[in-house]
Amino acid sequence: MLIPPSAVERAMQIKEVLLRAMNKEYSWLRAAEILGITARGLRRLRQRMEQFGYQGLVDMRRGRPSPRRTPVAEVERILELYRERYSGFNARHFFKTVRREHGVKLSYSCVKQVLQGAGLIKKHGARGRHRRRRERRARFGEMLHLDGSRHAWLALMPEERQTLIQVVDDATSRLMYAQLWSGETTQAVMTAMRDVVREHGIPESFYTDRAGWAFETPKAGGKVSKTHLTQAGEALARLGIEHIPSYSPQARGRSERMNRTLQDRLVNELRAARVTTPEAANDYLRERYLPTHNEEFAKEPADPTRAFVELGAVDLDEIFFEEAVRTVGKDNTVSHDGVVLQIEKQTGRRTCAGLAVKVRRHLDGGHTVRRGTQLLGAYDAAGHACQAKATGPARQDAPGSTPGDRVDSRVAPAINTYRPSGRRGHAVPASGRLRLPPSGTPSPRLASKG
Repeated sequence: MLIPPSAVERAMQIKEVLLRAMNKEYSWLRAAEILGITARGLRRLRQRMEQFGYQGLVDMRRGRPSPRRTPVAEVERILELYRERYSGFNARHFFKTVRREHGVKLSYSCVKQVLQGAGLIKKHGARGRHRRRRERRARFGEMLHLDGSRHAWLALMPEERQTLIQVVDDATSRLMYAQLWSGETTQAVMTAMRDVVREHGIPESFYTDRAGWAFETPKAGGKVSKTHLTQAGEALARLGIEHIPSYSPQARGRSERMNRTLQDRLVNELRAARVTTPEAANDYLRERYLPTHNEEFAKEPADPTRAFVELGAVDLDEIFFEEAVRTVGKDNTVSHDGVVLQIEKQTGRRTCAGLAVKVRRHLDGGHTVRRGTQLLGAYDAAGHACQAKATGPARQDAPGSTPGDRVDSRVAPAINTYRPSGRRGHAVPASGRLRLPPSGTPSPRLASKG
């Protein structure tokens, strides 16, 4: 067998070091260090030289293919899959996809080396300096990140750009909501909040940037106002959810990293699925991408106790809406964003002209006009009158609580025995308050009937 010159050169180097060690010019440990092998490996080489002579120092594996080498056909299949279907995927994303969809059995390192060796993906340099990451919140639902990313999400329609609204849980990195919208509008953001609350319950807090829909900032670059709330801020306040502002992109590290991950993965998946419309992309997000993403990236929380509060019998359409104050015109109409709403004649009132009313635009596009607790009219998105949706009782118990008695059982007999001052035989107590009988005392009327 023809021995490669490199193997002969290595054998001569080993021979020289062994002879010097035998001549006691340096120790056997020093000889092993010079050759870059262990002391055990050096003993084996010495035994081979004693048994086979200098020929035994040649590595006989030289020129032989490895029994664990990757089959050429499998390498060609991987390269063809990347070129034909998954061009642009990063190494990790491509590896997960081909293992799941095409049954590739090779390791991640092997797949990555194949792609890099073919020049299909680049080798990235070392990352920047070490930073300490903020500790995650302990419970699922303790803090949710909400952010929007404007990007050309549909690779097959590169001239169009959409905004992806995404909600991520801080404790688990679970992607709880992701949908494409035309822009980062109040309606888009409040729809994301409503869907998360409807599916999971009321979280403790939302963490967002200081966009116009989120906060009012009296001074550019300064602190946000905690008293003058935006429409989204008022909706969160109605549910008792804390709204936390972010003052730098670095503070929103998890949501920013999620945006980069989605821009890297989702764009390629939508192209591979031949998606060309935002509607189809949103369907793909709900049905395909979110389950796969969370299966790969979601983590277990440090505390298994959920921070979400059960929603209970709360009508979210009465929580998430945009509201504006308008004055009714002489023709009994009000307008909101160009939509004219005609108020019908109200019982007990000759006209509504001149009244200050509140016009609400709900997330489904419909409108309602109210004056205090009175509903003056309900309308669809085009401004046509429609039947108002039946609402539940005004009183709502805390989520998960047991409804209690509305009136103390001792109040009724106390009211029955109460008479204004000046009537014979009954004087108002000096304190001016009702004197409630002890708990368990029956009503005088019931006692007399008995």
